[in-house]
Amino acid sequence: MHAFLIGGTSSGCGKTTLTLGLLRAFRRRGLAVQPFKVGPDYIDTAWHSRVSGTLSRNLDEFMLPQAVLLNTFYPRVAQVDVAIIEGVMGLYDGYGTDPHYCSSAGMAKQLACPVILVIDGKAVSTSAAATVLGFQQFDPTLNIAGVILNQVNSDNHFDLLKTAIERYTGIPVIGCLPNLKEIELPSRHLGLVTAQEQAAYDEVWDQLAVEIEQHLDLDLLLQCSVLPPAPVADNTLALALQGQGDGLTLAMAYDEAFNFYYQDNLDLLASSGVRIVRFSPLQDQVLPEADLIYIGGGFPELYAERLSANQPMLAAFKRAHEQGVAIYAECGGLMYLGESLFDQSGQKYPMCGIFPGYSTMTTSLKRFGYCQVSANHDVLIAPQGQVIRGHEFHYSEFTTELTPVFTCTKERDGQVLQQWQGGYQINNTLASYLHVHFGQNPDLLLNWIRRGRVRQ
Repeated sequence: MHAFLIGGTSSGCGKTTLTLGLLRAFRRRGLAVQPFKVGPDYIDTAWHSRVSGTLSRNLDEFMLPQAVLLNTFYPRVAQVDVAIIEGVMGLYDGYGTDPHYCSSAGMAKQLACPVILVIDGKAVSTSAAATVLGFQQFDPTLNIAGVILNQVNSDNHFDLLKTAIERYTGIPVIGCLPNLKEIELPSRHLGLVTAQEQAAYDEVWDQLAVEIEQHLDLDLLLQCSVLPPAPVADNTLALALQGQGDGLTLAMAYDEAFNFYYQDNLDLLASSGVRIVRFSPLQDQVLPEADLIYIGGGFPELYAERLSANQPMLAAFKRAHEQGVAIYAECGGLMYLGESLFDQSGQKYPMCGIFPGYSTMTTSLKRFGYCQVSANHDVLIAPQGQVIRGHEFHYSEFTTELTPVFTCTKERDGQVLQQWQGGYQINNTLASYLHVHFGQNPDLLLNWIRRGRVRQ
């Protein structure tokens, strides 16, 4: 089996662009590729999936126990020629000051996966070797198997960097990439523009793959990426869900406005026997007949006018709620289920009106990062007191007089940094800003499924 993790010296060093280019380059060679992303990011995984033709998976240590991570990784790697994991931030940057907790380095060690370190080669020579040596010696047990240099525009500069790094660290240099401004990804307030909006970029990935084929030694990269034998699979999660959702239908909102879903969440639902039917709050006027409704995050603020104008869909959501359909919504879904949404210009758009209250777009992040919540009383996916781990990332605020159902806590290095109240439930409808990976605990899905059966 072949796999490697693309780690960087910092955010912005080129990990995403390089990962996408490598995925396309190996695919052009006729190899089957499997992409992964360290952490909770939805947008990078959407790009991975589009470029590679294979659904990308999240590897998130904060939300998932090691057995689930291993079972997410190894069985899929065994089915392809090579797997590529895109790291997060700098190689040793994680949650707090522990360099191995929720970091790229920590994930590589858990998976016994070699690391390819990406460094910025611009305006540096022998000092690049000192940078690589520092990353190597910070944890000598981490397998940094190769180095790729970014923003290196001449052969002479590359030769100088390669000679210095290999002489002082013993780590092979796989190659370099020049400055490719025309291939930079566009961005917006939540990060990269979603893959659904960027079909026009498909030609760009082939251009990037050509650059990678010219400047990187892909054969050497494969030689550096051999994995040890796979551990014994732990099927506890799948067995706990097997057959529990038989006979149930879940309607999932999926279009340009709502597309933030962990693929493994959908797979877990399907493995339970739940039938998933997609629909568009933007384009469709009728909700599918369903026992459960799932409306994830996305960019409803960018499509607020169209969402608001689709009155039949807004009314259909209200009816489903009143009929007791088990509705679960995250982040953008919460914004959609409120009474109204104010965009950044202050324009007001009516929404579903299930929750009394309104969301307002702001110019700064309101919440960002991992947190855990405790249910203040029984809710759709959890009984009172159960702790759920998740991630928040939003520029909007939701204003309501409803009593929140979650006590939310953000900790770092064992210290509580913040605590706040969030999440709302009315009857069988639950919505919050929290993005949740259900792989952390099968009971989250089982509780939702039980609520869905109440109407049968």
